[in-house]
Amino acid sequence: MNPSPAPPLGERAAWTMLLALVGGFALSQAFRTLAAIMGPPLAAQLHLSPQQLGLWSAAYHFAFGTMQLAMGVSLDLFGVRRTILLAFPMTVAGSLLSAQADSYAALMLGQMLIGTGCAPAFLVCTVFIARHFSAQRFTAVSGLVMSLSSIGVLATATPLAWLIEATSWRWGFGVLAGCAVLAWGAMWRLVREPAAPAAAGGGPRPSPLAALRELPGLFALPHTLGLVAYAAVGYASFISLRGLWLGPLLVQRHGFSLVDSGHVALVMTLASMASPALFGRLDPGGARRIRWLLGLAVAAALLLGTLGLVRMAWVDVLLAIAFGMLSGYGVLQYGYVRDAYPAAVRGRALSLFTMAMFLGISLMQWASGLAASLAPSLGVEPFSAALLTMAAMLLAGAAAFWKLPQARTATPP
Repeated sequence: MNPSPAPPLGERAAWTMLLALVGGFALSQAFRTLAAIMGPPLAAQLHLSPQQLGLWSAAYHFAFGTMQLAMGVSLDLFGVRRTILLAFPMTVAGSLLSAQADSYAALMLGQMLIGTGCAPAFLVCTVFIARHFSAQRFTAVSGLVMSLSSIGVLATATPLAWLIEATSWRWGFGVLAGCAVLAWGAMWRLVREPAAPAAAGGGPRPSPLAALRELPGLFALPHTLGLVAYAAVGYASFISLRGLWLGPLLVQRHGFSLVDSGHVALVMTLASMASPALFGRLDPGGARRIRWLLGLAVAAALLLGTLGLVRMAWVDVLLAIAFGMLSGYGVLQYGYVRDAYPAAVRGRALSLFTMAMFLGISLMQWASGLAASLAPSLGVEPFSAALLTMAAMLLAGAAAFWKLPQARTATPP
């Protein structure tokens, strides 16, 4: 995306608009993590296998990820406000369809609509920060935004579990649809980002097709492939654990009630909320940042592997909370992306990075669901197979980032 600078916003106006955008981001966080609590009642009522459950959860992330390039071009051509306001109503439509679903096909279609509607929710925040906050504050503000958006993850813990047990999973989708309407209204009312110049040098804006054609050029830069490999597994491991497997693991492996598993998800989420802001402030930059990313990915993989192999309730609970505390290390990637690419391609790099993250979630949830479905025929516990698959994918992505070329020095803004 072209990074033509928008006219400057005042500090207060920038924060007001960013917080409105965070409301949409928080809703997208809620939708991407609801499977952990929604999964058990859905599987029971619609007779879903672990593989079907994994595919259903992955459908959101697949739609979210595949739409990133289109949303990135839309941000360039139409701006933050129009992009999010045009896309987000699909979230409401998908939620209402899911609330009425009586078949797996309808449920999958609802997830795809929700994922498409939420597709710009994350990207509008990162692009807005890149345009309206200084380079020195980019990682710290991004980390704070991720922490604030975790309120959506918080809502899909004990509150969602209580709502489902008191009513049904259909009410869960209905309430989220209402919240999405409120978030859309806040963004419509508050986001008034000044229009950026048409293009650098005053020339015409590129067509959508021309803008899309420019994206493959990012792979001409040697460090792009390693970044994509790492991005595809880092955040995916947290979302796959918190957003898909945590609830079923506690309910089926240890006999927790849905509300009890919601309590664990709540504590894990609280632990994860402070993590991005903390890592954002601790970001060491440069080569040290790369070492941190590699070391923390290995630590996360070890936690997942231990969670898969040790079948003691209190250990599983503590490991899940520890994983939440560690999860914010992914915010270091935003600083890496910003420093690794020149200003002329930085927006497109953020779009590609986001696409890799969410297609990676889709892949990890599908692969772990498949592993869980095949495990009984091999005499392996399904949750052990799912979690060990996730740990192996995380290690593979980190190894690719380590061995492939890296951006060694920061690019001047």
